[in-house]
This record gives sequence, C-alpha cells and structure tokens, in this order.
Amino acid sequence: MSPALDRASSRVLAGERIDRSDAATLWNEADDALLSRLATHVRARFHAPDRATYVIMAIVNYTNVCVARCDYCAFYKFPGEAGTYVLSFEDVVKRIDVVAGHGGQLVGFNGGFHPELGVEDYCNLFRRLHAHYGDKLAFYEMTIAEFMFVAKRSKLSYDEAVSQFRAAGTRWITGGGAEVLDDAFRLRHSPGKYKVEDFYDAQRAVLEGGLGSTATMVIGFDETLEERLNHLERLRAFQDERIAAGRQLSSFLCWTYKPYNTELGGHEVPTQEYLRHLALCRIYLDNIVNIRTSVLTRNEDALLGLQYGANDFDLPTEDEVTQKAGATVSLDFEHILDAARRIGFTPVQRGAWQIGGGTSESASA
Repeated sequence: MSPALDRASSRVLAGERIDRSDAATLWNEADDALLSRLATHVRARFHAPDRATYVIMAIVNYTNVCVARCDYCAFYKFPGEAGTYVLSFEDVVKRIDVVAGHGGQLVGFNGGFHPELGVEDYCNLFRRLHAHYGDKLAFYEMTIAEFMFVAKRSKLSYDEAVSQFRAAGTRWITGGGAEVLDDAFRLRHSPGKYKVEDFYDAQRAVLEGGLGSTATMVIGFDETLEERLNHLERLRAFQDERIAAGRQLSSFLCWTYKPYNTELGGHEVPTQEYLRHLALCRIYLDNIVNIRTSVLTRNEDALLGLQYGANDFDLPTEDEVTQKAGATVSLDFEHILDAARRIGFTPVQRGAWQIGGGTSESASA
C-alpha cells in the first residue's frame, strides 16, 4: 500500500473527511475489496449493516417533446416530428394505475423541455392528480432541469415558480437532469441545458421554498475522473451549505448511461466500474445519509451495490427515457430481491416518503 493510499484509507476508517486528492488515490490505487470495505464502514455510520430498503415506483413521461438536444438521449423528439405526444390527464392516470397495481407507492414524472408548456400547465396536472389520488400515492413532480426550463419559459424567478408548484400540492422536485455536473461536460453534450451554478441556484430555491429534493449523477459517457470529482466536490459543498441552512438533500442516486439508440453512442461501463464509483460516492459524500443503487440501469447486479455503500434502491415498473436507450424492466421483483438476500441483506419495503429508516421529509426539513 502506497503512503497516499494508506493515508486516505486511514482517514476513512478514522471517520475523517477525505479530500479530492484522497478520492483520486482511492479510485486509482484501491482494489475492489478495499473500496468495498471502506464504503461499508461509512455506510455503517448511518444504516444497519445487513438491511436495505426499497420502493416500487415508476417514472411517467408525460411528453416526449424536448428542445434540449442532449446527445445522450434516445427518447426526445422535436416539436412537429412524427410520434410526438403530450399525455392527457386520463392517460397519465392510466399509467399511474399500472404501477399502483404492482404495489407501487411512488410515481416520478419526467418530460423534457417542451417549449409550449408553462408552469401553470404542469400545476394544473399535478393539482388534478393530488385531488384524484389523495394520499394513496407519493409523487416526485418533475426534475430540477425541467423546473429550470419551465420557470424561464414562464418568465418566473425560481422562487416564484416554487411558490406556484407548492400551491398546487407539489412536495418534491428531484435532482434529476444532473448527469455530470461539470461545465466542460455540459458544453460537450448538452450545451442548451444549463450551467452548474444555475442548477444549484434552482435547487437552492426548491429547498428554501419548502420542497424536498435529491441528488443524482450519471456516469459512463466520456467523462474524466476530474469531471466526476468536480461533480462530487461541488455536491458535497452544496450539501454542507444546505445542512447549515436546515433544509438538505435526502439522498443520492447514481446510475449508468445507456448508449443504445443515442447520438452519442458508446459502450456501457462494466458493473465493477459502477460499483467502484458507488463506493467512492459513499465515502466522499459523507454528509448525505442515503446512497441509492440503480436497478433500472443495472438490473439485479445493482444489488451488489449494497456491498459498496448503497442502502436503498427502486424497483421500477416503467421509465421510457431509459428504456428507449436500452434499459430493461423486470416485474419479477422477488428475483431481484433475492439478489440482495444472497449477499446477506434483508430487503425491506419502505413507505414512499421513508428512506434509510426515517422520513425523507424530515431529513430535508
């Protein structure tokens, strides 16, 4: 073991915060067994060692019209193209009823950047959904990226847009659309989307406006280690700020880029690279309680992430965006859960608002 690796490992085991130099050393020099051990050590600060929580959920894509032009997306269509759609309220309800029929408790929404839909259009949809379902289901209503676009299209400040969504019953706007939060990466792949500081300005407004939010990351494009570390470093600093302010991010979900049918193309990262990255995230993000592994993009292999610091996962029933790019969804939930049991974890279905043994809302309050 090199002196640098020994120093980084010792800091983790002592409960000290590592810096990005330590993180780079762990990535470059630590073997899989050491990364797993260190991530498991950090996980144990927050969670029982042999327990994992999960939720059954779906992501309903209410429109496929988007003008962001991200080269890693296989889902979007430009306005006026054949095959574009905006789901009616009745069609959204049909989609939601499918996941509810599978025992689902949570529905997320994702629809891209539709140039003709404003804040009021989305608020009307969400208001009707809350009236229709009451407290039977929990909703994650759009992502930060979509929120930014629709607020600007409606000529509203982020604070004003948050106020309108909250009045419509919205409780969560997730950290989706982050991919790799590095401006050089964004310039290469989604130049029409936003800059990193703007993303965090919007997420800050969401949290300060009384809504919950999460952190996300996607790996496996062409990003460098430096760009990955830039994402983690900025995220950790933002969470430090939010903890001090009293409203913080409840969880971090990382998944992998699916390259099929996309302009960018490429290859999927190996499972072991994903697991190593999960471990590094668990170690570095020492101020985020819940680290989530992605069944949607890794199927049952995602459950190996529980040995690399993750403590929670989804069982998805639908997500057109990821499925169009090659993700496969299995409704054989017991088969997936058995992957956790085989490696010594007891999977426990949680409530939609509960994560890590507590409530997501109290974690962000």
